[in-house]
Amino acid sequence: MAPQPHEYRWAGAHPIAVVGIGADGWDGLGGSARREIAAAEVLFGSDRQLALIPDGAGAAHRVVWPSPLVPALPGLLDGAAGRRLCVLASGDPMFFGIGVTLTRLVGSAALRVIPQPSSASLACARLGWALAETPVVSAVGRRLETVLPELADRRRILVLSSDEHTPSQLADLLARNGFGASTLTVLEQLGGPDERIEVAVAAGWDRPPGDPLNILALECVADPHAPRLTRLPGLPDAVYGGDGQLTKSEVRTLTVAALAPAPGELLWDVGGGSGTIAIEWCRTQSSCRAVTFERLESRRKQIAENAAALGVPRVEVRAGAPESFGDLPAPDAIFLGGGLTQDGMFESCWQRLRPGGRLVANAVTAESEALLTTLAARYGGTQRRVQIYRAEPLGGFTSWRPQLPVTQWSVIKGAAE
Repeated sequence: MAPQPHEYRWAGAHPIAVVGIGADGWDGLGGSARREIAAAEVLFGSDRQLALIPDGAGAAHRVVWPSPLVPALPGLLDGAAGRRLCVLASGDPMFFGIGVTLTRLVGSAALRVIPQPSSASLACARLGWALAETPVVSAVGRRLETVLPELADRRRILVLSSDEHTPSQLADLLARNGFGASTLTVLEQLGGPDERIEVAVAAGWDRPPGDPLNILALECVADPHAPRLTRLPGLPDAVYGGDGQLTKSEVRTLTVAALAPAPGELLWDVGGGSGTIAIEWCRTQSSCRAVTFERLESRRKQIAENAAALGVPRVEVRAGAPESFGDLPAPDAIFLGGGLTQDGMFESCWQRLRPGGRLVANAVTAESEALLTTLAARYGGTQRRVQIYRAEPLGGFTSWRPQLPVTQWSVIKGAAE
């Protein structure tokens, strides 16, 4: 694979040293890490990290990271140009750390990364958990609701804490989402002299805030009466708030399957309604992304609320299509759930879809069905028509009540189109 261009070109004579440091500080560093710190002319890090380096151990000029950090990085690097530079990181710099940010900015060739054990490694070592089998969710710079799609009965999860308030916030989130009986372990200052571990049940959490440097270990216990919300599409309709404008559960399952999400892919959901397709696309895998387009402000607000409540607050909500397409990157897939018969809507979507991308459109009216037949004749793809029947009471008996039939068209954009 050819190297990718980066946002910033590091002009220093030496690679930037990125040194991981644990709560045990200088004593826990190996020889190569100590030599990089000693040789540095400028040392970057947080207040806590810099305090772990003894006076006289190197780098006479020490710079505390500003907040926000990422926009300031190019200016900080410019200011250190021509001098040997070392950056301190917590534990493993490539584990949700500054090493990842710097790699995206300057490229791996401009860095020399020296890791320490990550907080996840240390937590699994203390708990006797298999690290390779334990998912990790970060609440640092992210909304805590992102843990929700990971929850499953008897599953073990690690959560990277934002601060000392994250444990109680997570306990409350679990209790409100059918996992109040789960065991929550707080591991503070792992590897350092002030290491401490506390354990409690989420629903009975009453611990005061502790050390801001902590990681949370979660052993999930599901309430048997709570809705079962897995990563598979087709969540119960009742978990969505809104005005009832939503793709029903059974059709949603078929639609997301036809869109065929893969890790890291981007979906455009045109005619968002309650946001169901974008939300369940993103729930399939934590790196999936989605932008949903909805004309009504009340529905846009409801989509954002549904996305947060179901653990994917990263869903981006925009106004109506196609005027809101703007400078968004080309999507890997587009779902046309609304506005199909609007003049120029399909053409605008098709033009923006990347080659090899998938487009899926659902129709329930005769007019939109006729348009799908015309489009299929021109662009190919596959069509299917489904009708769902749901059992409902009829007096003292049960009757099968039909839902509106749905015609679905799926097509892949060729490289020459």
